[in-house]
Amino acid sequence: MKRAFSALLLVATLSGCATSWVVDSDVKSFSSLSTVPPGATYRFERLPSQQADPARQESLEAMAAAALDKVGLRHDDARPQYSAQIGARVTAGLSPWADPWLFDGPWGYGYPGYARRWYGYGGPAFMPPAANPWYEREVSIVLRDIASNRVVYETRARNDGPYNVSATILPVMFQAALQGFPNPPQGERRVNIELPTAKK
Repeated sequence: MKRAFSALLLVATLSGCATSWVVDSDVKSFSSLSTVPPGATYRFERLPSQQADPARQESLEAMAAAALDKVGLRHDDARPQYSAQIGARVTAGLSPWADPWLFDGPWGYGYPGYARRWYGYGGPAFMPPAANPWYEREVSIVLRDIASNRVVYETRARNDGPYNVSATILPVMFQAALQGFPNPPQGERRVNIELPTAKK
């Protein structure tokens, strides 16, 4: 079921002089690690399908590397302790706000230049236009201990919303996917990460 609110919210500060982006991700992780040695190292492993598009994979690996660095893992192809296999998927579909009863006119959903008007509790409110696509995103990281060839950490993060800014959202999703590493909470959880933007 689609979330009622956008997965990427533009939040104005009380002063009105600055804004921040909040990216919310649904994260589920599995770990057999209790601790990670300081300065632990890893290398990236690519599936054959990922090797077919090296430019895209290099971009995704750079996003994941920044998140892995935040939790104390260092990229080292020469002496890795772990291998990291990452994945990312972005799918565009029909907006969940789409409505077969749309009509044109100043009070209708199809009024040019305006978002559709929704009447509910609390009076009218503006929602994303029905014509907008909806983007579903998922990132994953699988860490494998190279010495034993055993998977020691697996995590996924999901996000959806109307904004076509995956280059901004995916790096934050990798960061959310590693929240709590190496001892993440059990079960699926919501991870919100706020990104400050320039003051106006």
